[in-house]
Amino acid sequence: MSGSNGSPRDLKAGGILRGHVRVPGDKSISHRALLFGAIAEGTTTIEGLLPAEDPISTAACLRSMGTTISPIQNGEVVTIEGVGLDGLQEPSDILDCGNSGTTMRLMLGLLAGREGRHFVLTGDASLRRRPMNRVGHPLSLLGADVRGRDQGNLAPLAVQGQRLRGAVVGTPVASAQVKSAILLAALTAEGSTSVIEPAHSRDHSERMLRAFGADLEVGGEMGRHILVRPGATLKGQHVVVPGDISSAAFWLVAGALVPGASITVENVGLNPTRTGILEVLEMMGASIEVLNRRDVAGEPVGDLQVKHGPLKPFQFGEEIMPRLVDEVPILSVAACFCDGESRISGAAELRVKETDRLAVMARQLKAMGADIDEHPDGLTIRGGRSLKGAELDSETDHRVAMSLAVAGLMAEGDSRILRSEAAAVSYPNFWEDLERLRR
Repeated sequence: MSGSNGSPRDLKAGGILRGHVRVPGDKSISHRALLFGAIAEGTTTIEGLLPAEDPISTAACLRSMGTTISPIQNGEVVTIEGVGLDGLQEPSDILDCGNSGTTMRLMLGLLAGREGRHFVLTGDASLRRRPMNRVGHPLSLLGADVRGRDQGNLAPLAVQGQRLRGAVVGTPVASAQVKSAILLAALTAEGSTSVIEPAHSRDHSERMLRAFGADLEVGGEMGRHILVRPGATLKGQHVVVPGDISSAAFWLVAGALVPGASITVENVGLNPTRTGILEVLEMMGASIEVLNRRDVAGEPVGDLQVKHGPLKPFQFGEEIMPRLVDEVPILSVAACFCDGESRISGAAELRVKETDRLAVMARQLKAMGADIDEHPDGLTIRGGRSLKGAELDSETDHRVAMSLAVAGLMAEGDSRILRSEAAAVSYPNFWEDLERLRR
């Protein structure tokens, strides 16, 4: 398998996948550990932090505001010297969030309450096209002053720190990024803040904030109602980041699809707000076993063993989407090899990710001969026909790159993937792990 930055990567079809693999640390938890460690008092140490571009962007922004963070390197414990809840300094330059929507959206919440300080956030061309009003508008209910292009919807965004007030905020979408931004702003507001979601989104922020000492309650149906009382001091913690289930998903699907495959993915986070992929694979009849279940730093963790077997078509919609939004690209690949029609709906959110993931996956899989229809909020895929090797393109999206790698393994004939280096955004060693598991 060849391919370096900027050059096409050859991907040979066939082969068997066998062995053990440990995926990188969870990206969502990595971002939050950096942010909460920065505003805590004392030292925070983070084991297993994802050494990829997005968390590195978060760390760079925090360093620009006076936080001391040790270098982020694979296998190294990261140390943060916290500056306290109101210790972030006004930066001397624009804060660059790179390609990371999580960095930008959570920073808006973090910075909105820094009274008297001014911040400007930008990112790469892709990030500057992604909608930010979904965070800016709820924050305005607390008194935040966020301005930008397209009436505050597009970066660059200017944040003028304000004295915030507590509020009751109903979020229009179930989004952990929106929720987390409000919770961060609420920590320094005057009075309590309640966040009410239409459905329960991933809850890493709630779990970790409580571990750091925040005064936070989770209630309501399925944990959709979160109450934050300001005034508590956050204390530095030792955080262990489990493996990212959205990165594990590529191996789970590959192991289920590739004849003769048997893969064990070690140390995977099994937070119930993130395990939609396991529910769908179970629906498909995939052979997956959870081994060595345990709790690590408040998060459930386990090893996932997957073996090849026949798969049934599936349908899912918006009710499960908060639990598997990142896994839709790889599930669209899986659907191509299920004998019958699969339908994904309620996934309009994917049109405003790093790319329009619905359009990109439909376009790339059609290039391989897939029978796929694109809808405003999803895809219909009629599986059971062979995919052909083709010239493929990640279109700069990390999850697309890795999904197409799995499709290429299952194709008749070899493929080439353009811009395969995009995988490094969340999984820097993906291509090396793929090579190692192939037999």
